Amino acid sequence: MIRTLLLSLLCLGLAGPARAGLNVFATLPEWGALARVIGGDAVTVFVATHARQDPHHIEARPSLIARARQADLVVANGAELEIGWLPAVLSAAGNRAIQPGLPGYFEAATQVALLEVPVRVDRADGDVHPAGNPHIGLDPRLLLTVGAALQARMAALDPAQAAVYDANWSAFRTRWQAAIDRWQARAAPLRGQAIVVHHTAYPYFTHWLGLTRAGTLEPKPGVAPGSAHLAALRDALAGQRVLAIVRPPYAPEGPGQWLAEHSNIPLLRLPVSVEQSADEAGLTAWFDGMIDALLATQG
Repeated sequence: MIRTLLLSLLCLGLAGPARAGLNVFATLPEWGALARVIGGDAVTVFVATHARQDPHHIEARPSLIARARQADLVVANGAELEIGWLPAVLSAAGNRAIQPGLPGYFEAATQVALLEVPVRVDRADGDVHPAGNPHIGLDPRLLLTVGAALQARMAALDPAQAAVYDANWSAFRTRWQAAIDRWQARAAPLRGQAIVVHHTAYPYFTHWLGLTRAGTLEPKPGVAPGSAHLAALRDALAGQRVLAIVRPPYAPEGPGQWLAEHSNIPLLRLPVSVEQSADEAGLTAWFDGMIDALLATQG
């Protein structure tokens, strides 16, 4: 009798509460935010990185491996942005369901046409991504394309919650398109203006708003700028009207600060991913903040 009771209690304790929906492992905050928008209370979302980290260079920590082991769906950026760490995490996790090529693995970059596809791939050209520039989240219109595909994937993996995912996505899509229209109207004075970037992380953002790139602090992608390159860039910018120098939060401030002091061009820190909460509010604040910062340089 006592043995039977103990076994029953043990089984109840091991079983725990039933979990509905999907357990999502997102590599970047914007993709975690989209998964939360679509899934609502029906999903659990873990985001592996934050905006102050360089997503190219993340350590495949045991904590990330443990999270991947429990995941039903990995939402990756793709285009080799996570090439230095995600394959190691997926391999060590031993979770067959989330391996590339299977339904539990989703790549955002494969859903859109990429910019800056190189004509050649040579390490002499710096940290070049063969498929094209991976920083697609900086164009909010592409989030609609990626989100539609992600909603379909989540519904296929979790048919019991498909109606919930569809309703959540439909409502968000309407709100997000209204936000895009608002941002484009506010940012209209920026069209045609030039910026200098620290790293080639902003082509989707500049393409969306009609900005141009006057120069790059890095002489090649991923290569730290030296004094000769910075001096040449300063000379090349002389006489040009440049709105701002922009850098990601994880990039060193020194090179941009030097150029700002020697060219009288303001230096801005523009995040290449969601800095606040990885949800709809965080997504909205991300684009609000970037546009506000650029408009403020006009006085």
